[in-house]
Amino acid sequence: MATSIFDNTIELPSTAVKERASHLIGFESRFQRIHGNLKLLLDQEGLVKWSKQFYKAELPIISQLTDRHPLIILAGDAGTGKTVSAEAIADRMVRELGKEGFFLKLSTRVRGEGLHGQMGNLVNDAFDKLKTEAGKKRLAFLFIDEADAIATTRSTMQMHQEEKAAVNTLIQKIDEIRELKGRAVVFMSTNRLHFIDEAIVRRAAVVLEFQRPSGEERVELFSKSLEGVSLSNRDLQELADLTGPENNDGLGYSFSDIRLRILPESIAKCFPKEELTFKILKETISHVKPSPKII
Repeated sequence: MATSIFDNTIELPSTAVKERASHLIGFESRFQRIHGNLKLLLDQEGLVKWSKQFYKAELPIISQLTDRHPLIILAGDAGTGKTVSAEAIADRMVRELGKEGFFLKLSTRVRGEGLHGQMGNLVNDAFDKLKTEAGKKRLAFLFIDEADAIATTRSTMQMHQEEKAAVNTLIQKIDEIRELKGRAVVFMSTNRLHFIDEAIVRRAAVVLEFQRPSGEERVELFSKSLEGVSLSNRDLQELADLTGPENNDGLGYSFSDIRLRILPESIAKCFPKEELTFKILKETISHVKPSPKII
């Protein structure tokens, strides 16, 4: 097994992941939208116990629920926090269920070099590793970023036969993961949901949509990031308004636009000789444009 197909492996529960989640704007609401379905996927023994406790039998619906594909698709713009949210969701679930786990982030190297059968073989390797890490008291999560690159719809006329074979392999492996009975979950992240093969989207237990931050979330982001800087509530609200869609031809700034572009560039303007001011932040926003949406 070529370990190079994984960018990293995180042991769960993770203090570092929990800390990152605490600073993730909007995470709690997204987690609550997915929590119920994840419980059904990951606590299948508990689901059977619930049925027997209240109905003295295993209801027919239980087998339907436990036969669902443990696939979660995270769809949304670049820079909206899909990767760190997946890590945080996995970490929260192992804590809640009192288990340990592994979070495997698949590298884009899984696409291979176009050699015959290579992509399919690498997908096989990734899922074999997922199965190996999944145990009775251990959950395993596989994260596939930019999933549209290896799960592209097979109806595309220009699609190479090698790519079609890889998608077929991916579908087969997602089907097989059901046999692990809640011990493994696959996360797929994409900013082009319409490019994902329809058969894969149909299999998803949840499709969680990620949006660019709302006005309230932008206020919270500026407030938390700039804690200690002399800014009034009115200043924070104006910064949020300036980075909203109403002032930018319908396209608001993403989380990463604010965190990784506006704030660092603002500090670069004043460091090391003067303090960061509201005026500097406004000037920076005026010439740092929001990142375009990928279509």
